[in-house]
Formats: sequence, C-alpha cells, structure tokens
Amino acid sequence: MDTVKNWIENRQSSGKSCFSFFETLENFSLQNPDSLKRSLTRLVSKHRIYSVWKGFYVIVPVEYQPKGIIPAVYYIDQLMKFLGRDYYISLLNAAEFYGAAHQRPMEFNVMTTPPSLRSTLKKDIKVNFNSKPAILSQYTEQRKTPTSYIRISSPELTATDLVQFEKTIGGLNRASTVLYELVESCNFRKLKADFFDYVSTPVIQRLGYLLDEVIDYKKQADELYSKTIKFGCSFRTTPLKNRKPVAGCAINHKWKVIINEQIEIDEW
Repeated sequence: MDTVKNWIENRQSSGKSCFSFFETLENFSLQNPDSLKRSLTRLVSKHRIYSVWKGFYVIVPVEYQPKGIIPAVYYIDQLMKFLGRDYYISLLNAAEFYGAAHQRPMEFNVMTTPPSLRSTLKKDIKVNFNSKPAILSQYTEQRKTPTSYIRISSPELTATDLVQFEKTIGGLNRASTVLYELVESCNFRKLKADFFDYVSTPVIQRLGYLLDEVIDYKKQADELYSKTIKFGCSFRTTPLKNRKPVAGCAINHKWKVIINEQIEIDEW
C-alpha cells in the first residue's frame, strides 16, 4: 500500500496528473493484480485518486481532496489519449471559454469519433460524448489547463454544434441564448470550403436564420450567407425544429427554413 501510494505521490510531484492501471501493473509487476486493485480502491476511498474510467485514474490535487471530485477539464485530454480518440470540448463547455455561457454548464460535453462512447456519471459529474465521423483540427483551438492542454471547438464550429445538437443542451431557446453572446467571437469570413463540407447544409441554414431573425446579428448572418453562395451550398426547405409538425408554418425564403418553432431568448 505504501509503495503504491509513494509511486503515485512521486508521479504527482513530477507533474503527472493521471495514470492507468496498466502503468501500475508495469511498475509493480511482481505484485498480485488483485492486490494492486485493492490498494487503488483504498486510495480512491481516501480521495487521493479518482477513477474516471475503467482502468484510468486521476491524482486528486490537495484542493480537491475534501470531496474527491475533479473538474473534467483537468483530465479530459489524458483520458481521450488513453482511449485513443480524437476529440474536442464542445457545446456549452466550449462556449464558456469564449465568455458565452451565462451560467456554468451542469454537464461536460465532448465531441469525438465513432464508435460512440457511453456517457459517464461519477460523483455528480456527467460527461456526455457526442460523435461525428471525423474531427477537423483546423476548426479547433488549443487551450492550457492546470494539468495539460485541451482542444475546444472554434467559435464558428461551436455555433453550428449548438444548433445541430440543440436537444443535448436543452433546446433551441437555450442554443439561441448562448449564440447571442458567442456570435461576437465568430468570424464567418474566414471559413473555407471544407467547413461547409464538414457541417451539414440544413444546420447552416438554421444557424443563419437564428442569426438573422432571432438574435438580430444581420452582419454575421450576411457573412455566413455569402460563404454559402461562394461554396455552392444548395438550400432545400428544412424545418427549424426537427421532428416537429410543419403544416401551416411560415417559411423564411432567404434561408429556406420552415419556422415551426417560436424562439424565446432567456433573460440574463
């Protein structure tokens, strides 16, 4: 027990914040694996380490030891490397980095590639995993945390994700509320053709409509629209809200969006 404890403390003092059970086995190859698991379980119970995934542990900093809970941003990069997945922090958690989350998100959202990963709930911290066929690194940004560097979606990609995955964050009302603050960080003029191949055209249409008619950022909406013309995006009539009736609803002819949802931006 003391040997494992000392090994973990030495890792922490050398700036390493995470480790896997396989690394433990490699360093204590003469010990029984079940005995090592029991040692790690005791350290978890004492809030010295935190199991965030089967076989993957985070060393708990002193300031977090009373509760033994660590924000996901501290370990997500190391966890995704452990899982061998490309990723970026997305949705409300990405928006928060741009000052666009007026309240701290209750869940932590990560975008990765298939096959899908199950969401996790550990000590009231829920990590949601959404997936896309690929991750385009040119539309992500690197940010420093106390323990590592992380990847977050660019403001423009965050905006489209908020629309595409609106159900995940509580609906289009909340997406529009966050967009109202996020759009000031967006520069749609710099987008290239690959962005419009990566993001589906209906998502671009819905975003454009929200910018234009709901949050009244017409300059940014026009910049986005001009890019859709330049790169040959073919608009087809699409509902603002998926899986909701459209009969009798008005159509915005610029964006070809069926207005089957009335949007109300939350008060700040």
